[in-house]
Amino acid sequence: MRKASGHNRGRRTPAPRRRARRAIWPLRLLGWLLRLVRRVLWAVGWRATVFAALILGLVTLYFYIQLPSSPMALVDGRARGSVTLLDRHGQPFAWRGETFGGAITASRVSPHLRHAVIATEDRRFERHLGISPRGIARAIRTNLSEGRAAFSGQGGSTITQQVAKLLCLGVAYDPKVWKTEADYERDCRESSLWRKIKEVPFAFALEARYSKDDILTIYLNRAYLGAGARGFEAAAQRYFGRSAAEVNAAQSAMLAGLLRAPSYFAPTSNLARAQERARVVIGLMAEEGYLSSAEAAQARAEPATLSERARAETGGAFADWVMEEGPDFLTRDTTEDVIIRTTFDPAIQRAVDQAVLSVFDELVREGSEAQAAVVVMSSDGAVRAMLGGRELRAAGLFNRATQARRQTGSAFKPFVYAAALDLGYQYDTLVVDEPVTLDIPGSGRWSPKNYTGRYLGQMPLWYALAQSINTVAVKVAMDVGLENVRSVAQDFGITTDLAAGPALALGASEASLLQMTGAYAGILNGGSSVKPYGLVDLRLLGEKTPLMEVTGGIGERVIRPASAQQLTYMMHRVVTDGSGQRAALPDGRPMAGKTGTTQAARDAWFLGFTADYVAGVWMGYDDNRPLSGVTGGGLPAEIWREAMARVHEGLPHRPLPMTLPERSPGFAVAEDRMPRGEDGGAAQSILDAVLGAIFGRRN
Repeated sequence: MRKASGHNRGRRTPAPRRRARRAIWPLRLLGWLLRLVRRVLWAVGWRATVFAALILGLVTLYFYIQLPSSPMALVDGRARGSVTLLDRHGQPFAWRGETFGGAITASRVSPHLRHAVIATEDRRFERHLGISPRGIARAIRTNLSEGRAAFSGQGGSTITQQVAKLLCLGVAYDPKVWKTEADYERDCRESSLWRKIKEVPFAFALEARYSKDDILTIYLNRAYLGAGARGFEAAAQRYFGRSAAEVNAAQSAMLAGLLRAPSYFAPTSNLARAQERARVVIGLMAEEGYLSSAEAAQARAEPATLSERARAETGGAFADWVMEEGPDFLTRDTTEDVIIRTTFDPAIQRAVDQAVLSVFDELVREGSEAQAAVVVMSSDGAVRAMLGGRELRAAGLFNRATQARRQTGSAFKPFVYAAALDLGYQYDTLVVDEPVTLDIPGSGRWSPKNYTGRYLGQMPLWYALAQSINTVAVKVAMDVGLENVRSVAQDFGITTDLAAGPALALGASEASLLQMTGAYAGILNGGSSVKPYGLVDLRLLGEKTPLMEVTGGIGERVIRPASAQQLTYMMHRVVTDGSGQRAALPDGRPMAGKTGTTQAARDAWFLGFTADYVAGVWMGYDDNRPLSGVTGGGLPAEIWREAMARVHEGLPHRPLPMTLPERSPGFAVAEDRMPRGEDGGAAQSILDAVLGAIFGRRN
């Protein structure tokens, strides 16, 4: 075999080896580039991380310094105060604004409530440092899967982050920056990436400044829980009538369930929905080991219910009226927590509510839009109950008892006779029912007509009122002087513009039901004016000395006591012998009253009193269209009777302060003629009863 010669040793590498080397060098270059990028990223990354951490630390330190040393300084951040209204027995019955039940700490609340909040809102609350990346990632994934933006819907926020949001990242409400407090709160609740980023250092600052119990304390006091309740103490009092330190597992679950959507899950809005949400929370509490299987089963079997006071949902119209009557800076615009003690009687209000429901259910056709308003007061003007409209319970709606101005019809006639009695007429003075024609300057001739178109001749004054005779009322008013009649009505509290002509005597003027009821209270109390009132005293929460106090509503004397006693007798005969017989109380209790029906029956009234209470009823349509087959002696009298029968249950009979005459010639009017005045008299009452029995419901 031939050896390789020396000159072959310097030859080039064969082609396959050269090709392999060419294939390897791009990979080496790529590797070099990757190592370079990694070194650059590392060099930039750790510097950026250090820089970001430094910025985060500085911002956290800034927030830390801004936070007060005591968490109790942050438990009540409301810009406006609240008003709590107490009834005549000293019990709360209505709230306005955002109520704050007083500060309560995490160590003092019921353990069930603490566990319910943590199980519902932040299971890892005791372990994290203020934020939960896992929770945020889970929330983003859920939101995206459900077609929402990453930070819309579920937020994945810890309780600490929610406190940061409740504190608006330390930015206080400034009316110069935000038009309303609602705008401020909307800005505080904004869910965006930038907002979430800003929450992080604030949450860290909270964790650094306060203990876990401190943070939970702020949360428990500042969270909004529906029905105007700010904080768990206020909510526990509002819904269950007990402190947050005393709520049981079922009640705690219901309260914690409100955190997701307070207004939607509020038990006062929908109890069944609130109970279903509470069942979910009970399940979460059991999963976390806060409740045993038996305890969870018991909590589900015995769900939380509203207290009797919360269930009542009564007195809304009365509360709105008191709020309007008080000074704005201590009621609607208060920056303090205010307590108002009132004249309100919840038992009387329930009687009124039940009476109206009963009469409308039994005597009014289904779907009727006819309205009714009721006021009950004592003879000194202390309002005990008020119904502003039969379908209205919510706050802030139209109150027909105080805001509506309607023609009074024959319900105004007692003021005509009050003026006459005070100028020398007697209850049995004989008058003549006959055609009357008057020349009205600027209007021409006017002839008032009686309801029946008939004229009955000579009769005593009491009978003219009992049968609501129009011609006699006009003649008496003209005889004593329209100015005197107008003056008596105004002095009794009818402050609206009164008609200038003789139609004044027939109730052509407008007035509110509250004014009319107050005026009738003046007749009951012996002839002194009355200013209806509901506020007894007003004080700031925690203070013993009232800022305002009302001792009664009786004012100046309008007519002599003897005149008031005769007028009371005449109005008593309205019920025993005249147009108001359907208002007579079933137990035979002495009472007096007057019906009123306006032209075309657009308004129907019954106002009356016993020795204990005065009550007024108005019925009509909001759009002023005529009622169908209704007079003041009909449905309004029925409502009055039903309400007052309930109001007087258990009360002893007391005589009316009225003249008790011996029989006189005026009593000789033939009863079998059954004359009718504007409101129909006895015959109309009988006719209404017969038609009701035959045809059932009407209106």
